Amino acid sequence: MTVADHILAPVPPPARPKGPIAWASRNLFNSVLSSVTTLVLVSLIVWAAIGFGKWAIVDAIWSLPGAATSDTAACRTAEAGACWALIHEKARFILFGLYPYDQQWRPGIVIAFMILLFLMSADRRLWGWPIAITWGIGLTAVYYLMAGGVLGLAIVGEDLWGGLPVTLILSVAGIALAFPLAILIALGRTSTTNPTIRTMAFLFIEIIRGIPIVTVLFMASVLFPLFLSDGITISKLLRAQIAIIIFVAAYLAEIIRGGLAAVDKGQSEAAASLGLGYWQSTLLIRMPQALRMVLPPMIGLFIGCFKNTSLVMTIGIFDLLNAARRSVADPAWQGFGTEAYLFVGLIYFGFCFAMSRYGQSLEIRRSNTAN
Repeated sequence: MTVADHILAPVPPPARPKGPIAWASRNLFNSVLSSVTTLVLVSLIVWAAIGFGKWAIVDAIWSLPGAATSDTAACRTAEAGACWALIHEKARFILFGLYPYDQQWRPGIVIAFMILLFLMSADRRLWGWPIAITWGIGLTAVYYLMAGGVLGLAIVGEDLWGGLPVTLILSVAGIALAFPLAILIALGRTSTTNPTIRTMAFLFIEIIRGIPIVTVLFMASVLFPLFLSDGITISKLLRAQIAIIIFVAAYLAEIIRGGLAAVDKGQSEAAASLGLGYWQSTLLIRMPQALRMVLPPMIGLFIGCFKNTSLVMTIGIFDLLNAARRSVADPAWQGFGTEAYLFVGLIYFGFCFAMSRYGQSLEIRRSNTAN
């Protein structure tokens, strides 16, 4: 018998157990401490879920008896149950605010149209000038649909706008209009040939980032009219929109500046060797790479911008959260704020979760492309 006969053939490692039981054993019950922690947390979650289900579903009041919508005795005598009848009666007010009742189909179309714009933006085949033109036309159509005065639509003043359309307009227009401004500020911040522009961009970023958004909103609401000539006025909604654009642009510019700094200098040198100028090199080579690198913080900023629009209630704008707060100011419905805020919270969660998942899909696509 030769030595080769005693050499064993290589044996592959044992297959790793799969399935929910194996996963739980590895991640939840891999030690005594882990097992105890898991059991305690699961018990707390089950206890909270049972209590919430009893309050929100089992003992809940879904509608009020008869036509007396202001008679909330059924809700007040319910044994610790939620009064979802509030949402049934106040849903239009929460979603559309003070907008005329017979014209509320217009803000309804605006909500559906802006969601459609979001879905179109998720299609990579439309990225570039097509989607930019679509957004420009879309935002213009949204404004005239809300304001009226064209195509026979009744004129509705901005003081009657409210609810979800206002939240969407402030956040979406704020992000869309702040993006090009942020790119210009970031380029000025990284300028090596003009120290004046670099200093101005630096001061803009640091001053705006150094104060809370509420302060920016109050400054826009109070100071903007002081710089206007007599007879010229800016609506409160437009002033809030400008404040949000300025605030988002400052944060976004710093994020983009970090992305530009992370791009290898060799990219610029290679572009120069090919005869490309500064703007060609920036727009075709450096900027696309920088934007791909900073996708996670950009998505986080956009989600924060959507949620921060709720702060416009401090200057008297009737956004979604303010509408929910006003809906329970009615004496008949006082004491049912939990239901109203849960309803609004679900709306905020839906939009923020969609943006978060889309951002994750872009990151995965970028990682797969890089590999």
